[in-house]
Amino acid sequence: MDYQTYEPHTDLKSLISCYWTLEVPIQTEPQKQRIVPDGCIEMAFILGDDIKRYTSENEFILQPRSMVLGQTIEPFYIEPTGFVKTFAIRFYPYGFANFVSEPIKNLVNKETPINQLFGIETVDDLEQKIIKAENTEQRISIIEKFLLDRLNEEKTINTIVKNTIDSLLSTNGSASITSIFKDEPTKRRQLERNFRKQIGVSPKQLGKLIRLQTALKMLLNQKSENLTDIAYKSEYFDQAHFIKDFREFTGINPKEFLAHESLALSALFYK
Repeated sequence: MDYQTYEPHTDLKSLISCYWTLEVPIQTEPQKQRIVPDGCIEMAFILGDDIKRYTSENEFILQPRSMVLGQTIEPFYIEPTGFVKTFAIRFYPYGFANFVSEPIKNLVNKETPINQLFGIETVDDLEQKIIKAENTEQRISIIEKFLLDRLNEEKTINTIVKNTIDSLLSTNGSASITSIFKDEPTKRRQLERNFRKQIGVSPKQLGKLIRLQTALKMLLNQKSENLTDIAYKSEYFDQAHFIKDFREFTGINPKEFLAHESLALSALFYK
């Protein structure tokens, strides 16, 4: 697997985490890959062969060739049908809402074709430019012009939502909403409503995802083999709490994760 990441334009750095590419040669026996939620929204262009997304044990759909993958709160499986070549944009949790009028909650747990969000003619032109581009640098230039043209300077990120995300990120997801609003408890209901509208999930769900990322990175980088130690450093109450959340978002326990063939792609992303 050849996975590369690229920095976004200065004017987009507050909204976009990175651009990334993935290339995987054709395999004689394609392997299902379990994708673990990471709290971000992705816009992706499939430039290679089609990719299956399983909706049950044996049933699948083909992912749209250009799509937005909304917030996911449970793991899912994908499987290549041949050569994998993908170009994608990874938005911060609050980032994508600045480019679309569609409520972000409508994108949760599914792939949405880009033309449903930006219009068929606009997206057809964008897709052709992305496909015909000679390299990743050209694709980044094309998508940045597309996004910058759509970025409404007057539309600012809701302060209450962004401050909450900043608090969650700075505490690796462990800050409670009560502690964030200890001086302004009346704003909690407003936060919950605006958060779901702009992010697509609740503050609690996003906090759990961010905290799990911290633990996963420690696990994958083998900074500690002791699950209790990882749980403590990731701000879980105890090892049992860590394992419970881990199973919720990955479907397996932490010890199984490292050796699981179907998680090779997720492990690559998190590393």
